[in-house]
Amino acid sequence: MPTACRTLLVDAFTDEPLTGNPAGVVPSAGDLSEDQMQAIARELGASETAFVRPASESRHRVRYFTPTQEVDLCGHATIAAFSHLAQTGALDPGPHEVATNVGSVEVRVDDDDAPTVWLTGREPTVDTVDLDYSRVGEALGIDPAALADVGADLPPAVASTGLPWLCLPVNFLEQLGSAAPQPGLVDDLATEHDAAGVYAFTFDTLDADSSLHARAFAPGIGVAEDPVTGTAAGACAAYLSHVDAYEDETAYGDLRFEQGHFVDRPGLVRARVADDVAVGGTATVALDGTLSVPAPEDDDIVVA
Repeated sequence: MPTACRTLLVDAFTDEPLTGNPAGVVPSAGDLSEDQMQAIARELGASETAFVRPASESRHRVRYFTPTQEVDLCGHATIAAFSHLAQTGALDPGPHEVATNVGSVEVRVDDDDAPTVWLTGREPTVDTVDLDYSRVGEALGIDPAALADVGADLPPAVASTGLPWLCLPVNFLEQLGSAAPQPGLVDDLATEHDAAGVYAFTFDTLDADSSLHARAFAPGIGVAEDPVTGTAAGACAAYLSHVDAYEDETAYGDLRFEQGHFVDRPGLVRARVADDVAVGGTATVALDGTLSVPAPEDDDIVVA
């Protein structure tokens, strides 16, 4: 007998439907098996789907699946899921402990009309790397000179606050916007550095209030280009602090990363760096419905 499962598509890092980054959200994952969660994520087709199950009165458990595999943490799906819970009154403002595959993280809900949800990642790590800019330029379809130019002052690095990304500065928005990545070569580059993908960014922005403009490529986890990326923004915020990108220390208290414009899904990630790194944003429901999910096979494993 199929199981009726409430599912949503929630657009994260935006307050306007059909922009930002769509995430699947299953707000009450119950006893869904891994096979059922994977099937739902595949059916929804969003880059990631968050499956929420209360682990206790004070803690939620969330698992994340792309259409092809499970991933340990996803920023925009976390923002989407907890924004929905807050907007429906299922979650009070304030801090909440969330268990993920990378361990416990904090989600904080602001007390406002369209609540901003903040995800505090794991302790940040930043490791600068030496890259062959000719090879990277070929992988991303960017003039190597546009990478070497800014790389002389800001070396690329693998940074993480829960999910590692290769952070790659680019000199101008024109170069970043015209990138034509080759998925196989991008995957090779990310895999070589144990990263989920490449987060290429420039300080040349569309909005004067933005800190940078970014594009995220992660074909290795089934996402050719992610519209607006929370974990990568957190990693990049940690990177900017590590390399002292801003002379004014107060800049790290309100970073604004624009992304998604080149895939017609514009959105904005906020980030702040103090003793830890948090990324935040708003979200809005684009689709709310019910999926009929086949009953699990006898050997399917239900794992919290």
